[in-house]
Amino acid sequence: MRAGVLAFLYLPLILNYVAPAVAQRIELRVAEPNQLLSPADSNSPAYWYAGEFRILTSTGDPLLTHGSDQFNQLSTQDVQVYSKDHFPMWIESVWQDQDGTLYGWYHHERLNVCGDSNLTEPRIGALVSYDGGYSFRDLGIVLESGDALDCNSKNGFFAGGNGDFSVILDREQNYFYFLFDNYAGELASQGVAIARMPFEERNHPIGAVRKYFEGDWSEPGLGGRVTPVFQTAVAWQNAETDSFWGPSIHWNSYLEQFVVLLNRTCCEPEWPQEGIYLTLNPDLSNPAGWITPLKLMNRDDFDGQYYPQVIGTGPGETDTLAGQVARLYVRGSSAWEIVFHKEAELPVPQPPVPEPPSPEPSSPGMPSPEPPVPDMPNPDMPSPDPPVPDPPSPEASQR
Repeated sequence: MRAGVLAFLYLPLILNYVAPAVAQRIELRVAEPNQLLSPADSNSPAYWYAGEFRILTSTGDPLLTHGSDQFNQLSTQDVQVYSKDHFPMWIESVWQDQDGTLYGWYHHERLNVCGDSNLTEPRIGALVSYDGGYSFRDLGIVLESGDALDCNSKNGFFAGGNGDFSVILDREQNYFYFLFDNYAGELASQGVAIARMPFEERNHPIGAVRKYFEGDWSEPGLGGRVTPVFQTAVAWQNAETDSFWGPSIHWNSYLEQFVVLLNRTCCEPEWPQEGIYLTLNPDLSNPAGWITPLKLMNRDDFDGQYYPQVIGTGPGETDTLAGQVARLYVRGSSAWEIVFHKEAELPVPQPPVPEPPSPEPSSPGMPSPEPPVPDMPNPDMPSPDPPVPDPPSPEASQR
């Protein structure tokens, strides 16, 4: 994961785009700044437990913050994970069952995979909590790359692997969908990829995840091939890679679509942030249904930080559920509301009213001419008779 200092420019922005069969707009409004209590170095999953708002943040060791809502956080404490086999660990997504059981998924970076190099290999694992997120039991790795590591990679962080992801349950509660990054293999397989796991396998996830490949959910989560949803433009092995990464997904109950925010690194060494992008799709089972990502912000608008995500502001809303208005966070800091509009609700812009032409200026040294005085009728004079028209000629008669 990547560290940095956070600052913001507060710029009102509007993004217009056309989704399938319906035009929509997204507006960013400057809002009172809000900062998560604990540092964030990944997507930070939020949930409600026992009437409290809770959020997990990670910088290699997960922390739990709780309070009355996202604007009134009370305290932060360490999260206990009963196995340290997959540390460093970033918990990036959660889902809460009706009985309060909390299922989570983490990004783990395997160290010392390239000798003296700092390059690591990310993998994705699952865990479960029975006490509202105070402690977790590690269920093991569920997603990893089958491609060989490339210890000559120049991106500065990864020699390959699968990571930097988010997870959401579909509306029918049939599958959990993983949107993740594939940093390994040939260029055609690199980029933002997708996998899914049957809902009923949530307690036994190892071997239950299938990756999307060439039109089907045919490849195993452990070592399988992928067809990216958004393919990398310049490979991750290069210093000047160009790729979307770090998808953060939520169901937008107002638009009735899944919305994903994306980072994009582009064209310079050291993994610089080029901008924040947005895509959406009403159907998770259709990977071809995602619209081309559209830029939401330039890096100068938010000082080029990573990990954009939303947290809904309505009752019970989280990082995976939001309505028309939500808070936009970047690396745990929010200075904006993000507002989703349907085209029919927006006023139709009126054309501008033209200004009357200015009178021609007078010649220098000459007085302006007096305006003409209209003829006034004389009441003592009889009105002239109206002229009598000539009769039409035969050639001009209508047929």
